[in-house]
Amino acid sequence: MTITLNGHKREFPAPLSLPSLLESLDLAGKPVVVEHNQTALLPKEISTAEVNEGDIIEIVQITAGG
Repeated sequence: MTITLNGHKREFPAPLSLPSLLESLDLAGKPVVVEHNQTALLPKEISTAEVNEGDIIEIVQITAGG
């Protein structure tokens, strides 16, 4: 399955859930903001979202610092 992840076309095995995608990117359990097809997801929505062929996913990791 081909998706656009942070502006780049990437291949992933189907079926793919958003939690599985985050795990494959080593972001599981880390604070992230996810946009799925131009819609920002609430944290509770991330845990149930499914990724489909052609989806556009933007993931930003939240970091703190000064």
